[in-house]
Amino acid sequence: MNATGVTLMESLFPALHIAPLHLNHLHAAQAHLDNLTKPRGSLGRLESLASRLYAMAEGRTPLNVSPSIMLTVAGDHGVAAQHVSPYPQAVTRQMVQNFLHEGAAINALCRVSGMDLRIVDAGCCGGPFPHNPMLIDRRLGNGTADLSQEAAMSRATCLAGLHAGIQLAQELADEGYRCIGTGEMGIANSTSATALYCALLAQDPADMTGPGAGADTAMLHHKIAVVRRALTVHANALNGDVIDVLAALGGFEIVMMAGIMLGAASRRIPVLVDGFICSAAFVAALTLCPALEGYAILAHASAEPGHIRALDTLHCNRESAIPLLHLGMHLGEGTGCAVAYHLLRCSAAIFNDMATFTSAGVADTSC
Repeated sequence: MNATGVTLMESLFPALHIAPLHLNHLHAAQAHLDNLTKPRGSLGRLESLASRLYAMAEGRTPLNVSPSIMLTVAGDHGVAAQHVSPYPQAVTRQMVQNFLHEGAAINALCRVSGMDLRIVDAGCCGGPFPHNPMLIDRRLGNGTADLSQEAAMSRATCLAGLHAGIQLAQELADEGYRCIGTGEMGIANSTSATALYCALLAQDPADMTGPGAGADTAMLHHKIAVVRRALTVHANALNGDVIDVLAALGGFEIVMMAGIMLGAASRRIPVLVDGFICSAAFVAALTLCPALEGYAILAHASAEPGHIRALDTLHCNRESAIPLLHLGMHLGEGTGCAVAYHLLRCSAAIFNDMATFTSAGVADTSC
């Protein structure tokens, strides 16, 4: 907050309004859940999810998280030149083509979960892709610069990416989507995400750096050194605001996903956050706007070792920052969101469709 009482988000995005979830709505939702034909609290996190959905809807029922859409956001990273991934940078573009031809895990999981899927090109190397109905072009450039040598992007480009993500989420919400999932693709983006966690959560690279797409022990040690170098190179920027940190260490897809999360929250709809890389975007967006916490649902705990450490630093015992699923997944693409989405549908269903003790003629003996 500056001397005039204006927060950074208000100064950067004056038209963006994200209100915290209202406690009265959360309490009213829990009262309704406690009156349903079950022991109180017996559906665990499905109940707390339903309460949050009710508060997002400001008490309007029935609760509804359909239709939903998954946004798998792709971008290339200059730090790939430091050989921090066992896969060459060209795999980013090849995987985008695989998504567009419906051959990837995210395609299969979105089909079975009932989520629409769009691939967002935030800035892959090789120029724009040919037109495809699944593709959304929001290119910020032809891949970022090497963050271990210079800023990944300019502050202006970072802000443009946030704006683009906000606008995209708002457009989709205005089209009628009631839930947005976030996923990513980008060779070397776990290096960018790790550097962001270290900078934003005061973590040590040795604790936060993992194998990503499959780095062996030697590559892992090298990756830690690259992250340390980046934090040293950008020491001045890291003393600035979160936009300076994102510009120095982020990726085009990470910045855009942070914007998507903020845009979804501004339309009061839930946004599912995938694993390690998506959660780095969430941490950045949360730093900019703490009220995002109410709307963001962490889909799963990544097998990437730094993920739970980061979330433990973040959540301070708040259930909303505890992942829904622990399945040992670490693919990315939004795959955890596609699996977790069914839990949101279940939460809405119990709130909407279960009988109360009175309507069912069942005695309520709970305390």
